[in-house]
Amino acid sequence: MGRWPIRECGWPRVRHRGGYAVGMRHLRALDARLFVRVASAHPILPWVTGAAVMGLSGNRGARRTALRATGSLALASAAVSIASRSASSHRLLPRPTTRVLPSGHAAAVAAFTTAATLESPRLGAALLPLATAATVFRARTGAPSTGDVLAGVALGIGIAAATCRWWPLHVDEPAEAARPNVPVPALPAGLGLIAVVNSDAGGDTPAEAELRILLPMTDIRLCESGVDLHLVLDRAAKDVLANGGALGVVGGDGTVNAAAVRATETGLPLAVFPGGTLNHFAADLGLATLKATADAVEAGCGGAVDLGRVTTEGSAEGDSSTYFLNTFSIGVYPELVRAREAREARLGKWPALAVGLLRVLADGTPRKVTIDGRHRRLWLLFAGNSRYDPPGFAPSYRRSLNDGLLDIRAVNGSHPFARTRLIAAFLTGTLARSRVYQATTVTRLRIDGVGEEGDYTRDGEVSPAADTLLLDKSVRALTVYLPPPR
Repeated sequence: MGRWPIRECGWPRVRHRGGYAVGMRHLRALDARLFVRVASAHPILPWVTGAAVMGLSGNRGARRTALRATGSLALASAAVSIASRSASSHRLLPRPTTRVLPSGHAAAVAAFTTAATLESPRLGAALLPLATAATVFRARTGAPSTGDVLAGVALGIGIAAATCRWWPLHVDEPAEAARPNVPVPALPAGLGLIAVVNSDAGGDTPAEAELRILLPMTDIRLCESGVDLHLVLDRAAKDVLANGGALGVVGGDGTVNAAAVRATETGLPLAVFPGGTLNHFAADLGLATLKATADAVEAGCGGAVDLGRVTTEGSAEGDSSTYFLNTFSIGVYPELVRAREAREARLGKWPALAVGLLRVLADGTPRKVTIDGRHRRLWLLFAGNSRYDPPGFAPSYRRSLNDGLLDIRAVNGSHPFARTRLIAAFLTGTLARSRVYQATTVTRLRIDGVGEEGDYTRDGEVSPAADTLLLDKSVRALTVYLPPPR
């Protein structure tokens, strides 16, 4: 019989049948070692890396997906760790042969994938094959039993689903009542649009350059750092009134608030381009990108939305009114804003917010105010421009922007252990029945005694408070460009 030919490749060289068999055994052993190495890789690292990429993408939906997925993964890992420690504490007792301990690897992967799927079904469809492969690989290594793997998968899915109880899913749709129903000028290529770009808005992308590509005929006016934004907006509004067209603004909620005041006072339609860090108002309008607003401007689609109004009484300057697009609050929130700003340059916005929150909660005290004639001690009073969802302690988005209502939520500081009870109610999902937390909707609210205790915030900007504040709505006062109907 002839000899086997020598293989000129990366496989072991053999010259006869016996050598070939030995070589194949080596290959199978190498394959097994690589399989075990891949399957036993740390379950958290690749998934957290993917979440980090989503979080840095600048897309709100991707950030929300990353937060839910990593939070679910962390909760699942913690649950498995607690279960394992509980089992090891009873190691002196004989372990039943049928006892099942959830696999930490399977629980983490299942929690991450399920949470991501809840927020983004398309992403979930892409992750499911990877998660299934990782779980099967883990089971085939023999480290956990099949029962352990299945228990881990069930635990991970259950924990990810349970997060919806405390953090309801957000539906990325424009507000139902903020539909195109008001005539606004269609401005092809942005001709007739004067857009003010706030260079200090804090966005992640060069909005000015992108806007010039999307709407090349737009008159773009850049408000550089140190320049008074209000003066730039006043001049832009006057030029639009003289020549016709529309006013545009590129920035975050504080910048948009300033532009909305000018547009409301002059009766001009406002084009809101999201260019800040959070862009809550633009997102609730369905304008998640600069292109979405540019399409609305060219199509000439518009609608009318409400503004929240704050009227001060008893100040040294006399009575005056101003507006808020999203939220108004008194209590610990103004202190939190100041604490964040004091650390933002050194730590960055989100770490500064976390550190500031810890300090404010540790050092803060309830505010003594009078609400519609009733004396109250409050940690926080929140008023939203229109009803917010979810109904718990973390209002996030609005389905309507012209319902004529103020969404009021308050944390009562008169009860013993108010902060502890609030956190316990939040974690157990019993917030609606807690005596510490109250929520309602009104059309008007009077707050006395604010000036004696501190400031208030509107759309994240801190302002000095007068002795009396009146909150109400300016119904359908602002005309904005809205996404064209699909």
